[in-house]
Amino acid sequence: MSIAKTQTSESFRLSALLSFSGGLQDAYTYNVRDGVFANAQTGNVVLMSQNFMQGKWDKGLHYMLPLISFAAGIFLAERVESRFKTVSKIHWRQIILFIEIALLLAVGFMPSGLNLLANIMVSFSCAMQVQTFRKVHGYGYASTMCIGNLRSGTESLSQYFRTKEKGSLYKALHFFGIIFIFAIGAGIGGVLSIRLGIRTIWISPAILLVVALMMVRE
Repeated sequence: MSIAKTQTSESFRLSALLSFSGGLQDAYTYNVRDGVFANAQTGNVVLMSQNFMQGKWDKGLHYMLPLISFAAGIFLAERVESRFKTVSKIHWRQIILFIEIALLLAVGFMPSGLNLLANIMVSFSCAMQVQTFRKVHGYGYASTMCIGNLRSGTESLSQYFRTKEKGSLYKALHFFGIIFIFAIGAGIGGVLSIRLGIRTIWISPAILLVVALMMVRE
């Protein structure tokens, strides 16, 4: 594989920015918006089911609606790709980024009384991102969650120890690097959430704007 031929949207730098933003968003919704995960929908399913089983219907909805919103974000991103993939004046991935930026900017203005709506919007945004940016240097990955990256990275590392192929090590380092950057984003997001509160989310639109500008040539 030739690194020189890698698309901007699949570069490690761009993927790192997206992963940092994804980690920050998860920490933000968990710490500031009633303990709901923006990206980790498995956690939301567990908490949703637990609350429903205990008869806490209103609390269960706090986890179910972001889950539905995540699915809707995937659906919209796929539709945007289908409709605008052949447009030459703007990359379809940039359209997704601008939608994300608008949504996340709006979330930063929402008071705590609108936490449910804020979580729905962040989950929607995260879903569009994970659907839109799915490769780093040709390797399938997720910029807003870690479980798949951890599996792929560990598998590649095991293959390297078995075969001594440098390509497997190279692949493993990509996945572990993305996980590390996601964790940094989550840590910084958690700390800043305590200090900045609901406006912490505005860091993500700034990062996404940089990502959109990086894709101008593409």
